[in-house]
Amino acid sequence: ADNLYTCSQDTQLLIKEAIEKHRLNRVVVAACTPRTHEPLFQETLIDAGLNKYLFEMANIRNQDSWVHDDPEEATEKAKDLVRMAVAKAALLEPLKDSEIEVKEGALVIGGGIAGMSAALSLAESGYHVHLIERDSQLGGNARKLHSTWKGESVQEILSRMIKDVEDNPSVTVHLNTDLKDVDGFMGNFTSIIECDGKEETLEHGVAVVATGASELKPTEYLYGEDSRVLTHLELDQKFVNNDPDLEKINCAVFIQCVGSREPERPYCSRVCCTHSVQSALEIKKRNPDANVFILYRDMRTYGEREDLYHQARAAGVIFIRYNVDDKPKVWTENGKLQVQVTDHVLGQPIVLEPDLLTLATAIVPARDEKLAQFFKVALNEDGFFVEAHAKLRPVDFATDGVYLCGLAHYPKSIDESIAQGQAAAARAMTLLAKKQVEVSGMVATVNPFLCSSCGVCVAICPFNAPSFNDKGVSEINPALCKGCGLCVASCRSGAISLKGFDEPQIFAMIESL
Repeated sequence: ADNLYTCSQDTQLLIKEAIEKHRLNRVVVAACTPRTHEPLFQETLIDAGLNKYLFEMANIRNQDSWVHDDPEEATEKAKDLVRMAVAKAALLEPLKDSEIEVKEGALVIGGGIAGMSAALSLAESGYHVHLIERDSQLGGNARKLHSTWKGESVQEILSRMIKDVEDNPSVTVHLNTDLKDVDGFMGNFTSIIECDGKEETLEHGVAVVATGASELKPTEYLYGEDSRVLTHLELDQKFVNNDPDLEKINCAVFIQCVGSREPERPYCSRVCCTHSVQSALEIKKRNPDANVFILYRDMRTYGEREDLYHQARAAGVIFIRYNVDDKPKVWTENGKLQVQVTDHVLGQPIVLEPDLLTLATAIVPARDEKLAQFFKVALNEDGFFVEAHAKLRPVDFATDGVYLCGLAHYPKSIDESIAQGQAAAARAMTLLAKKQVEVSGMVATVNPFLCSSCGVCVAICPFNAPSFNDKGVSEINPALCKGCGLCVASCRSGAISLKGFDEPQIFAMIESL
């Protein structure tokens, strides 16, 4: 049937009625991506009494209408896609999901704002949490921050959060601790941690990665050579300590995008613009007569933070735009700092003599490849961890049972880190709340009589699903298998097949064209 919205509830009822009326045993839907809608149609098959794997979807949106301009050719391709789906559907076989037990504990890696937020959310919902932190104290980067963009004291927020974590009997804090090894899969992880040379084994059902990031230590603008040149966290530390020298500042300059939006770090660190505007207002608050300049490439005080920008303009903060090909120049002359920048309005260079120069440096990821390998999760080219899907699964990893929050994901503010920590905990609880979880039946299987024990599948699988059993033959752990097909393609003896993508089904699709 032709439907405007095949995924709508009324159409699902029509599909169910058609299955029951005509006693159908296979269903093909030509619509959008199975990534988002296949589970919906599979549920409809289950309601109608069919095995959910007797369903095939022709993706005529992503693979056709979205990528072709010629309507006639796109229509012909859509027909081919449907023809292939029908050919495969005729050979589909009913599959069975596997069930695995879920351990109720949780492991949170990283004791910063995001990690503590996730740990508290899990603990307050009744789950025991192991919170591990490499440092000797909790707090992460928040220990060096003065206030949020809303003017709230970060140190007060942090103190309350640390107290809540330490006082909660459901949270076990492990300081000065490293994660040494991880084994297992969704619902059944076993991790080995090390503290002061002593190892401990933890069993948990889920893991939350909140390992944070760090502030870049620049090698330009006289940083490290002149004590008046600071990074933003170093300036915040002066605010936190109420350094009396701040009230004596007559001229302060902020330089944005130091080390970010450059070829080696093309990403924007997002929080720097708001942070500089906020710090400029703080300096103005302490000394209203101070001259404050912000040298920027693009001002990105997004959302409600735009109000801070207007406040700064009203308070007399001067914004000067510079070009990446003509960066500010910094030197000392007669003991005074000199900052030269080309004024974007006058088109002429001007020289400033600041008492304080603050560099808004990039937020740099830890690029923890060891941790990524432990949980079989991905890093992007910049070194940040990558979520499963930016819109559909923003705090999930592609590896089930592992979740993500905080600066380890990408640069974000305190409030966003807290919200994402709570979101990661909420997603983790959807798994922990179940005594058992089902694992997809569309996984690889090994014919032990054909396996030559070459070990290629064991070496090539990114999820560690294949392993040798006590007979020296490869076998697949269905809880770890993602059905990617790498082992099937690499098996020299043809011993491995992928349920739902058997060779006869694939050849039938090809021959239908």
